[in-house]
Amino acid sequence: MGLTYAQSFLRSRIVTSDNMMVLCRSYEKANHLSQTHEGRFFSDPRHCVPEADLHILAVKPQDAPKLFEEVSGLVQPGQVFLSIMAGVRLSAISAALGVEKVIRAMPNLPAQIGAGVTAFTSTDAVTRIELVMVQNLLSTTGKTLYVEREDLIDACTAISGSGPAYVYFFMNAMIEAAIKMGFSLSEAELLVSQTFTGAVDLYNKADLSCGDWIARVSSKGGTTEAAMEIFRKTALHEDIIAGANAAMERARELGR
Repeated sequence: MGLTYAQSFLRSRIVTSDNMMVLCRSYEKANHLSQTHEGRFFSDPRHCVPEADLHILAVKPQDAPKLFEEVSGLVQPGQVFLSIMAGVRLSAISAALGVEKVIRAMPNLPAQIGAGVTAFTSTDAVTRIELVMVQNLLSTTGKTLYVEREDLIDACTAISGSGPAYVYFFMNAMIEAAIKMGFSLSEAELLVSQTFTGAVDLYNKADLSCGDWIARVSSKGGTTEAAMEIFRKTALHEDIIAGANAAMERARELGR
């Protein structure tokens, strides 16, 4: 996701390759990326951390302690830190690095094609101008949503962050059903992917709820009603809600 952001910033020309610095885990990784991507790549934090105006923390949450240990003595007053780590709270980042200006964001996978959604929040020390700057950067990967309460970032992790996997799970089940009905794999994938694309486009272009659209597709005693009855009997609706809640609780566990 860090690389996705870097590429998106460069594509939008908000950032140039000269002032894009990327800190990698190893010299080998930095050397490899420098040959295939734009930007300046480093393996030693001493050569880039003190220079940056904005730091984007894009490691797995379980790797945060090691990252904090490596860079904490190098941060400078006034630097802004934007974290896209799941679960790691603003207070933990602020305490570990000794900084006040911290922004926490949760992007999702469609950011890779500029169709993502990123929720973000911040500490009080972040100025409005700095927030607008960061929002402009985040918007290069899709839509953004600022939330006042930090706990909603964990909720966004469960809904929009993990959400694409839920969609793919449902799509995969429909593809398997189509194949068992006699379609080839390519035919099944076309039917399912276009159905999802069309349904979402229709939802976005009309002022109707999901329930309204279900009612429009369904007819009494018809095929859709037969499927919906099975979904109700197996408590699929409740299971999806339970799964999202489990994802949110896991995000909170990662933060602790």
